[in-house]
Order: sequence, then structure tokens, then C-alpha cells
Amino acid sequence: MISKSEIKSITQLRQKKYRDARSLFTAEGPKVIEELLGEGLQLHSLYETEPTHVLKENYQQISAQELKKISNLKTANTSFAVFEKPKVPPIDYNGLIVALDAVRDPGNLGTIIRMCDWFGVSQLLCSQDTADCYNPKVVQATMGSIARVSVHYVDLKTALQESKLPIYGAFMDGQNVYASKLPEKGIVVMGNEANGISAEISEVITSRISIPQFGKQTTESLNVATATAILLSEFKRFTGR
Repeated sequence: MISKSEIKSITQLRQKKYRDARSLFTAEGPKVIEELLGEGLQLHSLYETEPTHVLKENYQQISAQELKKISNLKTANTSFAVFEKPKVPPIDYNGLIVALDAVRDPGNLGTIIRMCDWFGVSQLLCSQDTADCYNPKVVQATMGSIARVSVHYVDLKTALQESKLPIYGAFMDGQNVYASKLPEKGIVVMGNEANGISAEISEVITSRISIPQFGKQTTESLNVATATAILLSEFKRFTGR
């Protein structure tokens, strides 16, 4: 049986200030939890309605009603875990890197992390006003990829200026990405859902690229996560790596 104090302690982790103060985050569902455990993340506690994981420590079997009280999902899963945040290594300005300028939506951030993992991008630079990667909605959207992508929260302009890599920014009026010669190493900057890349960050962009519109629809722009997937696919197609 889970205590009231445990419930309070766990539900507090829905808020960033408590996640930061205690260096903990939550994850739900056997598949996501299995991914995180498989990548070696340190388990703090695990709660399940069915004994999916055989653990002697930090494990507690609880009722579906109890799980519902701590779950962040509309329909609670069968497993809920609390993990310790992993230490983020220093930025390695090598290979292909994605940078986010004020991407606020947790679902978008989670999907972008998953796309980075899919395309072999191991580092993600985020402005301080980008959504928290340990927000429960972000963690669920990554489907475990959060364990394989290092997310750095930085002064984005400074971090970009410190790099010697070419910096590509996604703009509506940029050069057609399908007609561009793309490098194996570089930084791809994606902007805010409503406003795109800020004027401040635009100053350090070395190449402006865009995804051309072929249809006649009046859609203003692509979703930032969708655009990230298309651009990463094109970078990898062009370089073959």
C-alpha cells in the first residue's frame, strides 16, 4: 500500500521546481520504463499493479486505484517509475547537433528527442525557455529516447558562437533544403512554434534553409517536430551517414 506522503512526494514531481530540487523525474508504462532501465538509468522507485519487473529493491506492488492517484496520464498504465536524472556530459561540438530556440510544447520536444535518437543525433541544445525535457509529457513522448540523447540547457546564442560548426536555421524564406549541399557535421536550429527563430539567434545562423511547400494549402508552416524530422532525414540522406 502506498502512503499519503509518498503520493504527495510523487505528484510534486509534476512541477519542474521539485524535479530540479530533488533531481528526479517520472516515467510510465512497461515499455518506457524498460527502455530507461536498459540504458542504465538509476531507478529511485517503481510501482506496478502487475509484477512486470522482478526487483528486490525500490519496488512496490499497488492497486490500480492507487496507481491512478500518482499517474500523469488520463488512463493510468500498469507501471509507474521514479528515476534519478542522469548527469549530462559537456557539449561535444562534433557530428550533427540539433538546437531548439524556445520550443515550448512538451509533445513537440518529446517527439524531437525521439527523432534525434532515430537519426543518430546524440546531442540537443535547448534555450533556457524551451520546455523541460523531464516534464512527464516530454518523457512519455520520447518513448525512452530521453536516455540516449543528451539534452543541454544553455545560453543558446553563446553556445552556438562557441561552436566552429556551420549553423543551419530553419526559415520560411530560406534556401530549398532539397537543393542545398549539406555537411556531415553541423548544427540545425529550429525555432519557436509561433514565432520561429528569434532575431537574436538569427544573427549567428550561417545558412538559412527551408522545406518547400508543394501543395496549394494555406498552412502557414509545418509543425516544428515534423519539420525537424524532415530536415534530419535530408541531412542524413545527403551525407549517407
